[in-house]
Amino acid sequence: MIAKAKSISHGIRAMLYVSGESRNKKHPEKITRICDNFMPQGMDASGIWTEMKFVTMDRPDIKNNVIRLEISPAMEHTEDFTVEDWQQLWNDFAAAFDNQEILNEDGEVISVPTNISGSKSSVWLHEESDSGIPHLHAIVCRIDEDGNINNDHAIHIRAHRAAEKIALQRGWVTPRHIHESRIPQVSEDCMEALRELSEWSWEGYAEKLAARGYELYLRKGNEGIIRGYVLHKGSSRFKGSELGKGRNLTASRIERTWEKLHPKQAKQESPTPKQPVITAQEPSVHAEAGEKPQVNVKRNIPVYEDYTEWQPDRLHTEFEHDGKNYDRYIPEKVLDCLNDEFDFREVANWQPLQNLAIAFFTLVASPYGEVFGGGGGGSQPDLKWGRDPEEDEIEFAHRCALEASHRIGKQKKSGMKRK
Repeated sequence: MIAKAKSISHGIRAMLYVSGESRNKKHPEKITRICDNFMPQGMDASGIWTEMKFVTMDRPDIKNNVIRLEISPAMEHTEDFTVEDWQQLWNDFAAAFDNQEILNEDGEVISVPTNISGSKSSVWLHEESDSGIPHLHAIVCRIDEDGNINNDHAIHIRAHRAAEKIALQRGWVTPRHIHESRIPQVSEDCMEALRELSEWSWEGYAEKLAARGYELYLRKGNEGIIRGYVLHKGSSRFKGSELGKGRNLTASRIERTWEKLHPKQAKQESPTPKQPVITAQEPSVHAEAGEKPQVNVKRNIPVYEDYTEWQPDRLHTEFEHDGKNYDRYIPEKVLDCLNDEFDFREVANWQPLQNLAIAFFTLVASPYGEVFGGGGGGSQPDLKWGRDPEEDEIEFAHRCALEASHRIGKQKKSGMKRK
């Protein structure tokens, strides 16, 4: 089971999304109200938000006045759940969330126990229309019914630990256990890739791994030396530092590991050439049936992410561009970034700005005038717009926001200042 938590300022927008009342929503999910706590039952999103806002109106110092939570248990553990079962899961999770005192490395308390169990909250179940994958959404007031603040320090750690505790209590396998159980097989796949290499190179390593369904991403230091790498397979990510025996597959030791597997070739080899920056293309997208997967050995070839499918770290988002409505699943951290860039309390035209930035981010549109048909799975490597291989999603989101601002321009609300 996975759980995420974040304190936010845009509570009405979150409430509209969670309840399914957001503008132009096509309802791609089945949405069920699970419970409303310490409030009249059955209110719409505006009514729920008004209840929470009334509680926090005397605390203008609290910018982020609600907590947004998402709980994603495995589908096989909840396929027979009733509404009452989901209510119980929420109650158990809230108790585990509250009953924590989080310490730093020096043993100092950085987050005291919270009381979301005793706070106004609205909890809703979303189920994907195609897969039926369930995830529970909750919007919780930052002020509890006793007038105390639910602190948000280390809130992501609190949610993660609560999910781990509930999963263990119920006998469910946790994401960490699943991840750790896959490491031996990934390590063996890496060793097999090294055994098949006739000479050492990062390019060859990436090609052999691509044939096994992995994508290889290199991480470089400021001086251009490769310091680490990450393997992607589906939604799973594996760092080179956690693979192999005795760290023999780390970026600094992997060439020596290859030499031990190929002692004769290693003696005959000339000094290793300068390491190139590479990105391995996903075979299912970039290779025809029966073709050998291709590997690019170029710099600054845009990365084309597919945001058309739900993943545990993504939120369903609807936006409008060029007269059309689009549905995408955007990383939560990216949405938070854009919400900060275009704060609805300060920017009058925040909605068109955010729509255009998301269109740029999902490759529905490009500042250069190119339109990417599918919007997120582009297979045209010569196109100029996209995320740079050395750029993370947040950096790309900032760039998309900047481009949107250049084209539309921010219109400030009069008399509004950030507190």
